[in-house]
Amino acid sequence: MANSLGIRKFDYVEFFVGSAKQVAFWHAKAMGFDILGYLGPETGHRDRCTYYLRQGDVKIQITSALQPHTYDVTDFVTRHGDGVKKLAYEVDDVEEAYKQVMEKGGIPCETPKKYKDEHGFVMQGSFRVYDDTEIVLINYDHYKGGVLKPGFGKPIQKYDVKREDCGLKSIDHIVGNVRPNEMDMWANYFNKIFDFETFVDFKAGDIATKYSALLSKVVRSVDNVIKHPINEPHEGLKKSQIEEYIQEYHGSGVQHIAIRTDNIMPTVQAMRENGVEFLDVPKTYYEALRARNLKINENIDDLEKVGILCDFEGDGYLLQLFTKPIGDRPTFFYEIIQRVGNSQGFGKGNFQSLFEAIERDQERRGNL
Repeated sequence: MANSLGIRKFDYVEFFVGSAKQVAFWHAKAMGFDILGYLGPETGHRDRCTYYLRQGDVKIQITSALQPHTYDVTDFVTRHGDGVKKLAYEVDDVEEAYKQVMEKGGIPCETPKKYKDEHGFVMQGSFRVYDDTEIVLINYDHYKGGVLKPGFGKPIQKYDVKREDCGLKSIDHIVGNVRPNEMDMWANYFNKIFDFETFVDFKAGDIATKYSALLSKVVRSVDNVIKHPINEPHEGLKKSQIEEYIQEYHGSGVQHIAIRTDNIMPTVQAMRENGVEFLDVPKTYYEALRARNLKINENIDDLEKVGILCDFEGDGYLLQLFTKPIGDRPTFFYEIIQRVGNSQGFGKGNFQSLFEAIERDQERRGNL
């Protein structure tokens, strides 16, 4: 079933950060991305610089300000720290999709605009979500031969980064953390303006440890190409990971991006060798996993060595692991995920171990 807005897939994610060059290098060295493009003074843009990176079908833009008056970047970074500013959907027709979203009550940021150069043009427009985050609608059908889109050129220096190949393929889902009593509002917003549907609804008691709890809904396009879990904190004995995020990020925003791989064990091993830090999984998790006598292709001893979580949901199972926060503030992180068979879930059976691991890190920071 096709979605009514002609959304094809996740396109790119753009971070606003303090130093784009350093964050781009980290993604190249630690996660195996290639730095393919650059926008800055050398390409006629004197207020900011942006690095374009790609691995498989995962596209990332990393932007920082070059001038104090580059307010969209400086204001965001001052308030939130390094974080996701924009996430893009590639669509069949930007103007038509934008029109439909506006008619349904979307909060506009950028009206559809044509960006041109000698290679053709790209159309894009955007809408507000989660406080200061934007969802960009973009189409490249009339742009041939350029690096990414008008304004970008080849990198101005050679990035010969020695690293292990990580094998990342595509964006699986993008997760938002929101303030108390905002989850239903944003879920309804996605469902109304983008014609999405609520796929999963985790209620009080479904996701909890002895100290903290959260509520979560997953909205998705009807053809399942776009998925957005949305979390809000729920009352507990101590501060939840969602509360810590909202406090440190100073608002609602993107908590993590889940990236798919076809073979998670070599992917995680490569990322570890490249220097990526992952959450620690306790030995007791694998003892309980063995007791379940699950029929999976992987050896549980091998999963334990690499520290990978496993959960059955629907007609298949998923393997997943989460990095520690990648910046100075304990906010944004990555999830690495492999789906086997017709797995459509998000690892509900792993939540207990995952959140206990997060709480151990919270305690080290003095934020539990």
